[in-house]
Amino acid sequence: MRKNILMPLVASSLTLMMLGGCVNQGLVEQNSTTRTKTGAVIGAIGGAVVGATTGPSGKSSTKTRQRALIGAALGGVAGAGIGYSLDQQADKIARALGTGVNNDPLAALDPNQDLIVSKSDNYVKIMFRDSMMFAVDSATLQPSAATKVSKVGQLLQEYPQTIVQVAGFTDNSGSYDYNLGLSQRRASGVSNTLYNTGIQNSISAVGCSYNNEIVPNTTAANKALNRRVEVYLYADQNALINPCQ
Repeated sequence: MRKNILMPLVASSLTLMMLGGCVNQGLVEQNSTTRTKTGAVIGAIGGAVVGATTGPSGKSSTKTRQRALIGAALGGVAGAGIGYSLDQQADKIARALGTGVNNDPLAALDPNQDLIVSKSDNYVKIMFRDSMMFAVDSATLQPSAATKVSKVGQLLQEYPQTIVQVAGFTDNSGSYDYNLGLSQRRASGVSNTLYNTGIQNSISAVGCSYNNEIVPNTTAANKALNRRVEVYLYADQNALINPCQ
């Protein structure tokens, strides 16, 4: 079987190269093609394997290679489509919120960055600082924050298949259980605001209390960095993570 799928894998690589040249226009950052390319590779390999292992048994190796080639081509296109869809969403959301896509891991340590849109291979993440979202000890969105969250919801109307996950985080002031409830209410407040824009997406909300801190809760400045709400956008249910870990 290894020999039978070798050519489809080579073909998938060529497909990837061609795709890389056509998805770079109109995006906020040049590295927006990363997820598209990753999706194309995974899709092509998966399609090649499925194509090579399906169909009537006993056929010639030529038939097997043909099925694998078709599977690789279809899988590569499908995988690239998923990646490009997430790229589009990240870039549109960043522009709507008046920022750009920022994948710098140090951005979360900058207290002046109260809104960060970033991308990984499996999801888009929008991080809202607590200071711009809620009053102290409150789960009610401030008007300006509600406007920003609503803009995200309006854009998601173009992508009804995107899976939305909202996670709330606090600092360690007070008990774990109290902060768990507060973080859950804040996450629910954001998810409800998204839902009220009329989107059809699957939405879930989770409170993380003071788990998964960005920095140790040792100073007031650090605690401010840890208080946040994160919105995750996924193309696939299997890509969901546990944001509290």
